[in-house]
Amino acid sequence: MARHQSLDSQLQNTLAIVGVGLIGGSVGLAARRTGQFRRILGVGRDEESLSRARRFRCVDETSTRLEFAASADIVVVCTPVDRIAEQVLELAPRCRPGTLIIDAGSTKAFIVETIEAALPDHVDFVGAHPLAGSEKRGPENGRADLFDSRVTVLTPTQETGADALERASSFWSSLGSQVRVMSPENHDRALGFTSHLPHLVAAALAGALPDALRELTASGFRDTTRIAAGDPALWTAIFEQNSPAILDALENFENQLAALRTALASRDTTTLTQLLADAKRIRDALGNRDSSM
Repeated sequence: MARHQSLDSQLQNTLAIVGVGLIGGSVGLAARRTGQFRRILGVGRDEESLSRARRFRCVDETSTRLEFAASADIVVVCTPVDRIAEQVLELAPRCRPGTLIIDAGSTKAFIVETIEAALPDHVDFVGAHPLAGSEKRGPENGRADLFDSRVTVLTPTQETGADALERASSFWSSLGSQVRVMSPENHDRALGFTSHLPHLVAAALAGALPDALRELTASGFRDTTRIAAGDPALWTAIFEQNSPAILDALENFENQLAALRTALASRDTTTLTQLLADAKRIRDALGNRDSSM
């Protein structure tokens, strides 16, 4: 059941972004490109980073106070996953009726369940995850085209109003995204395979490199371990929140690795070639997308 009737488009005057880093900065730049907001506000903990966000025109005005975002029509929370639910629930009571709050976290089930259990009736929340990003950080690395033709997953539940889902979908579509809808649980299972496991594997590969061999690494090793350069604290929180799905994905990966090990140890070149050919076929089908996570 919808919480609210559709808001008149002229009310969409202010966008607030909580956490103006790479993703938040890109949301601001992409939203500015659309021209649909008169003001874009930024909230963060670090004054120097907020100054860079203003300088690169990701946002118009900034504050270190969370309540600064309460005047917005749409609020996008782009902070690490272990802070999102707390921030949404702190901000929501201060927002005016009809405010739409969206998050951009890489995990969904815990965040959505926690927020919906205590969300005030006068605001709406829709979980979201734009499948775009980089190992780089900060608003200076934001891009207006970061979401172009990239999937953004929305994760509504039975508590999500139809109007809120439509507004969230329209917002991400306006930024260039291709919107897909999944349950929070299905999202987490899928991203455990497609995003979280790759980071874990890249981290393991980078961590296994002996110091003496660093000067011998070339593009293959560097490309394969690129995402291991991501923020360790951010990824620890993701791994903690989605550990069951990641462990399932890790078991599947270990089985694949075991098959490769067995073929290699037994010098079974037929099986080894087939495994490599299967992997190439799957990778070729993905196409090329730069800077995705």
